Amino acid sequence: MSKNAKKIALVTGGSRGLGKSSALQLAKKGFDVIITYQTKKEDAEKVVEEIKNIGQKGFAIQLDIASTTGFDHFKNEVLSLLDTHFEGQKLDALVNNAGVGVNMPFEQTTEEALDAMTNIHFKGPFFLTQKLLPLINDGGSIVNTSSGLARFSFAGYSAYGAMKAAVESLSRYQALELGERKIRVNTVAPGAIETDFGGGLVRDNKDFNQLIASDTSLGRVGLPDDIGAVVAFLCSDESGWINAQRLEVSGGFKI
Repeated sequence: MSKNAKKIALVTGGSRGLGKSSALQLAKKGFDVIITYQTKKEDAEKVVEEIKNIGQKGFAIQLDIASTTGFDHFKNEVLSLLDTHFEGQKLDALVNNAGVGVNMPFEQTTEEALDAMTNIHFKGPFFLTQKLLPLINDGGSIVNTSSGLARFSFAGYSAYGAMKAAVESLSRYQALELGERKIRVNTVAPGAIETDFGGGLVRDNKDFNQLIASDTSLGRVGLPDDIGAVVAFLCSDESGWINAQRLEVSGGFKI
């Protein structure tokens, strides 16, 4: 890699919400950014344009994080893009962000719902990271996405919260085993954020928004850039001595 080569980050689920914010914050830190989307191609293309307007290279590739059968094809697409547009450079950061939520009482949670949460939030990131390891530079950074719901509990999130707790454990094992390559692995655990996640409950339901804010020491719910800025920091050299850590970014919720 040439001395003046820019760093490259890949953000899954970058067409909206926290992934979009992470991609844009990374671009502001000087990263070229590849994002993935599942179905929202137009939204992803708009994010790519915003990345380019910041002055960085941006690209979008389709990916279904829940289906490992497509990972070989995705890896080849990333490799081709790196060869074509980056002179064969490798990735410097991988942000495993893609995900959806489910709110379902424990007694009513189906095997299908639990399998979906497992595939999207644990199995998918587990094997996607494994598949992309040859494309990540030694000394790179991996950021996995958990949730405050792995620490505190709200009724209806047993499947989602349990998978996020698994992600936090996985991050520590990855940090241990990838240490030989000086690859750092950390977890970001967002609190309640104003996005369309979960049907936009936090953003659109005024009473619920105020309820969360009243139990947060900083007196408000989070915004996407509250998370995106931390993700970008964890991908940068500024966080070079932070490894195997869980950073809850919730403004001090339920402390």
